[in-house]
Formats: sequence, structure tokens, C-alpha cells
Amino acid sequence: MAEPILPTLLPDTASCSDAGTSVGGVDLEELAETYGTPLFVYDEATLRARAREAARVFDDGVAFATKSFLCGAVARLALEEGLCLDVATGGELDLVIRAGVPASRVVLHGNNKSEEELARAVSLGVRRIVVDNFTEIARLATLVDADRPVDCVVRVTPGIEAHTHEFVRTGQEDTKFGFSVAAGDARRAIDILRAIPGVRVRGVHAHIGSQVFDLAPFAELVDVLVEFTRADDFDELCVGGGLGVAYVAGERAPSITQWGEALRRRVHEAGLDPRVRLLAEPGRAIVAQAAVTIYRVGAIKPLARRTYVAVDGGMSDNPRPVLYGSGYEAFDVARPLAPRDRPVRLVGKHCESGDVVVDEGWLPSDTAVGDLVATPVTGAYGYAMASNYNRVPRPAVVVVADGRARLVLRRETFDDLARLEVGGGAVSG
Repeated sequence: MAEPILPTLLPDTASCSDAGTSVGGVDLEELAETYGTPLFVYDEATLRARAREAARVFDDGVAFATKSFLCGAVARLALEEGLCLDVATGGELDLVIRAGVPASRVVLHGNNKSEEELARAVSLGVRRIVVDNFTEIARLATLVDADRPVDCVVRVTPGIEAHTHEFVRTGQEDTKFGFSVAAGDARRAIDILRAIPGVRVRGVHAHIGSQVFDLAPFAELVDVLVEFTRADDFDELCVGGGLGVAYVAGERAPSITQWGEALRRRVHEAGLDPRVRLLAEPGRAIVAQAAVTIYRVGAIKPLARRTYVAVDGGMSDNPRPVLYGSGYEAFDVARPLAPRDRPVRLVGKHCESGDVVVDEGWLPSDTAVGDLVATPVTGAYGYAMASNYNRVPRPAVVVVADGRARLVLRRETFDDLARLEVGGGAVSG
């Protein structure tokens, strides 16, 4: 048996009572009736509080990692709270510009930037291009000159292996990202860039991985970066993102403030020039806890070991359990305070045995077909990584605040999915 869902896993404004569950002053059952399910519900107050916290504890230039969740509304919110936005593809760059984010507040990432992506970034005048490899340097050299200057930072590989899933480790030597400090490639890249007219190298960037709970690897990263750049007279030093969040009961993660303050102490101890801006790129830490996903139960299958509860979403709206074995909790939306006394495996509707939303969860024994269940902490890498597998339309997304809901991404339709079809006739032989 499990206790009722922990309030610490829910958005800041969530309220659980015998009458049901609300977020931002809006009842989740009413939202499901209005917008359908599956449904992502984001709490604006949580989003703003986390973004404001990041802007406060780091220096100007700290960026929201948009890959965690990007839509126009969230892009504008991050900007309003003082953050830059980091993008990793031409599509992300296009969306934030369409959303009204000034290019001067955009940082372009990517380990394989095309010539077209680089050209647009240069023409728009983005704040920074994070240079990742020597091929990119050669492409960049053909696009800039003294009349079209660009500010760059160099992504370096610090040789630090964070304790997280191997698919989201990025700081070790064997990685597709960045220039190795130990092998000398990072220093060579800086020297080559400095020799290109129109290129201004502002600093270095590194990223050790994602969903990292331990602050020790970040401290180690600071030591490597400060020592490596001690004689460079750079403007900024960016430690990337990767701060973990708690997804299930028993997990504990540092806050953004604790993370930033620990890093500030470390750069001071390492002797970083106080004029150098300390930057980071939080994503998950800003959006994850801000959202819950609501599903409707479609089938219940009791077996000897556990009960399978099938919902109307699954790996198409949350692929993290399939990709990384990620854990989540589940609760009954109408009975959030009821004892969760039935062991369940919450599964989706896709034609895969691996289509699991919650591998080992608990729900009240009287949760039935047609009821609503929710999974908290789904604001990061859910909708952002959603797919149309089995031709399932992507869910709607609403943002709630002060008792009102605002639709920011409508639900896809079958017509949306069919728009990419060309011709429509049978394939001729």
C-alpha cells in the first residue's frame, strides 16, 4: 500500500481534497471534460517561480533549455522572467523567433548544425552560438566577417562522468558533444576561432548530463573549467543544465537555488575572476514539476501479480519510461486522498508490451473504467518528445492560473496527421 500522492510532487498551486484535485484554482476533472484526455496541465505559477529562481541565482544570460518543453507561451514566459532561451535546431530557433523572443536572447546549440541553421543564426544576430566541432568552425568561417560578427562560446568535454542514465551522460570523453579538454582539441578550437575575422569567443560551455542529483560532479566541472580558462580573459562560464528533479516518493533533489549557490561558492574557491558571468541552462528543473498529465482509464485487467490499468495515452506522450526506465507515480484525480491500496502497472494503448507509463504504481482499489488518473512531474520531455506512433494524435496542453485555463497547444486531429500525405491514390506498379 502507498500513501496518498505527495504534495511535493505536484505543482505549487495544487490542492487535494475529498472533493478532488485542482491546479491553479482549476478542477482537473473539469479540465478533462472541457479539453479531453490525455491532457497536459501546466501551472503558470510554478513555471514563473522556477524561471525567476534561475534568473536570480545565476547571472544575466542564464538560459531556459527549451528542449525540455517548448511552445510559444512558455518561450514568452521564460523571457518575461529574465531568461534567455537555448535552442538546438532550426525548428526550435524558428519557434522562439515566431513567439517574439528577440534573437539577442537566444543561444544556439547543436552537435550538427547545418549551414542553413548557422546562416540564419548569424543573420538574426543570436546572442551566442555554442560551437561544437571543427566542421562547424569551418562552416562558420564562411558565414561571418567583420561586418557580420558573431559571439561564440566553445563547448568543451570536461572528462566528467555523471551518475545518471548512460543515454543522458554528456561530460565523459566518449561523447558526440564538444571538444576534449584533455586531448587538446578545446584549446585548438579556441585558437582557430580567435583567428577568424568577425568571431568573438566569449567563453566556454560544458554539460555533464541530465537528471543529476549529486552536486559533486558540478563542483568538479567548475574546477576543470576555471583552470582551463584561467588565462583567457573570457566574459562567461556556462555549466550547462542537468539538475535532477524528484519524480517518485523517496527521491530528493537540490533546488535551483541550492544548485546555483553551491556553484557560486565553488567558482569563488577556484579563483574565477568575479567579472566572469556564471551561467547555466536549466530545463527540467523549471518545467517538470509544473505539469501533470491526465488520462482516462479504458480497461482494467487483474492478474496474479498486479493489476494492469490501461489509459488513453502512453509512450506517445511520455516516452521516458521506455527510453530510460524512468519512474513515475499515479493517483486518482477524484480521490487524491484515498489510500492507494492496489498495486498496478499503468500502461498505454500502443501496440507494444513496453508501452508502460508507471511500471510499479498504486491506485485506490475502487478506481474503475472511465475514471481519471494523473501522473505528476510530467512537464519535461513528455510533450517535447511526443510522437504519433500508431497514428495517435498528440494531446492538448493547457496553462492554468488564478482559476482560469488557457489552451496553448490544441489537440491534434486525424486531419492534422493526414496533411503530410501526398497524392492520396494507390501506389501504381
